[in-house]
Amino acid sequence: MLTKAQKNEALAILRATYPNAKPALNFSSPFELLVATILSAQSTDVMVNKCTQELFPVANTPEAIAAMTEEELFPYIKRCGFFNTKGRHILETARILATQYGGEVPASIETLQTLPGVGKKTANVVASNAFGIPAIAVDTHVFRVSNRIGLANAKNVEKTEEQLQKAIPREDWTAAHHWLIYHGRQICDARKPKCEICPLSHLCLFYQGGKQAAKKTATKKPASTKTTQKD
Repeated sequence: MLTKAQKNEALAILRATYPNAKPALNFSSPFELLVATILSAQSTDVMVNKCTQELFPVANTPEAIAAMTEEELFPYIKRCGFFNTKGRHILETARILATQYGGEVPASIETLQTLPGVGKKTANVVASNAFGIPAIAVDTHVFRVSNRIGLANAKNVEKTEEQLQKAIPREDWTAAHHWLIYHGRQICDARKPKCEICPLSHLCLFYQGGKQAAKKTATKKPASTKTTQKD
């Protein structure tokens, strides 16, 4: 991993590069964000926003969603993928919130995770963006970028989250989550990272490792092409 000083430098660069980073999902209440985040699993934020801009004017509270049938809800979310499972989770969650929580979304990360379809990542997203509770939601972009750069060195999201919590000041957890997502979408692409324009390339372990590998390949003596004839 990077040294503490290097991590601080990387975070300062990310802050300066993405000063206006914010959630890409459109929402106007904690419940709207909860629904949108459940829908975002294995889907794009763009597609989720297209679905919710049609759904939310019709139903955007736990009570309104809970009153819907699967046949009424599913057409609105069908384009998000895995809509059957997601839709049932949303309906179950809406009913629980309406009957057990007075129609309010709980702010606690632990309590959020007891709701159908809500894992740690979704709970972190809702708690941090709807309630201002510091949290680092490790999605595919955060996992890839933080481990490439060297802010973390982990093989799963749980360890990545733990290491990022130690590397990043608590008051920056939520913002850093967005910095890493923006960086992953704009520069540190999964298949073709734009290392040549990356402001972190002088620190990035992924890029520096690639440079060293290329250097070794370039200086390696070519194998002999001499052949022998056998009778």
